[in-house]
Amino acid sequence: MSDLARADIDLIQRIIPHRYPFLLIDRVEEIDGSKSALGIKNVTFNEPHFQGHFPGAPIMPGVTIIEAMAQTAAVMVGVAQDLADRRFLVYFMGIEGAKFRRKVVPGDVLTLRITTKRGGGKVWRFQGRAEVDGELACEADFTAMMEAPK
Repeated sequence: MSDLARADIDLIQRIIPHRYPFLLIDRVEEIDGSKSALGIKNVTFNEPHFQGHFPGAPIMPGVTIIEAMAQTAAVMVGVAQDLADRRFLVYFMGIEGAKFRRKVVPGDVLTLRITTKRGGGKVWRFQGRAEVDGELACEADFTAMMEAPK
């Protein structure tokens, strides 16, 4: 039996406030405290951004890939700090070194690998990698402010 925690869609929604159409992760399969996490996003054609990005050749926008990484990081911190049902909020502070290496299209399963570079207080720094079938689609470092109720 693994010591890694998991988060299904119910727990995800109890931790972060995002809802359709902006809830961009389906589950978090591996949460190793506040050190790392592995999130999953099932990319489907019925997502609203595919209507305009791009008609006839739908591609998941890079900013939504990075947002999915950030949501995975927030769930990881929320699980590690037992913040379910506590109105936990997360705000982007910066995104650095974002690189896009592969198109993400409907039917893909996006694997979101998150590693904490610095954390523990209000400001956290993460490294994120998004992959499809083991192939790198996006990577970025990002900083976020975690605001939990007192």
